Amino acid sequence: MTIYTVTSKQLLNDYAVLQTLENASFEIGQTISVDVGGDFDGEVVVYAVPQYYYIGTDGNGFPAFNPNIPINNQVMYVAVGDAVQRTPATGTIEFDPVCEWIDDQDIADWLGIEVATAGDEAFLVICAAAANAFCSLRRFENGYFDQLSVAPSSAVKLGTTMYGGALYRQRGSAGQDFATFDGMGQGTTNGLSAIVKQLLGINRAVVA
Repeated sequence: MTIYTVTSKQLLNDYAVLQTLENASFEIGQTISVDVGGDFDGEVVVYAVPQYYYIGTDGNGFPAFNPNIPINNQVMYVAVGDAVQRTPATGTIEFDPVCEWIDDQDIADWLGIEVATAGDEAFLVICAAAANAFCSLRRFENGYFDQLSVAPSSAVKLGTTMYGGALYRQRGSAGQDFATFDGMGQGTTNGLSAIVKQLLGINRAVVA
């Protein structure tokens, strides 16, 4: 569950706009839970993530904005109620982001394996979910704002798949090594390798 702090609210022509303190990663069509009071509250669907000041609807009933007044970290949704001019607010927005860049079959294809048991299949599903969550979070921490329903690029999808494959291969391992019956071991394994970081586009060098 992700929780954002609301700093301002506005409601005009049955569209509400909230601004958050943090850099949010809302997506159009995503369901969020709003708790700021009055007509703003409830389980709502994100209509837009505007970058400018909302001034009401145009002649066709579509939201209009003032391009001369940029405002960061906004989210818009449909809300029927009395007009509220933009004003400071307190409250929260909650949502449960679910990344779906890869699935268990992507990992199985990359590993080149056939699932032998139901337990193997269940663990592949867990690895895919963990890889999606971890890789999307790392990209967000590095300044990317990606859609969660589809991988932003084939490179990111491959990097996420490789990380999920590394998680699966470490099944039964007591540390960072792959599980093995070889007494000599196989050496240290890092799932978030340099090539995975490169594919995900994270830890980029700072350019002056």
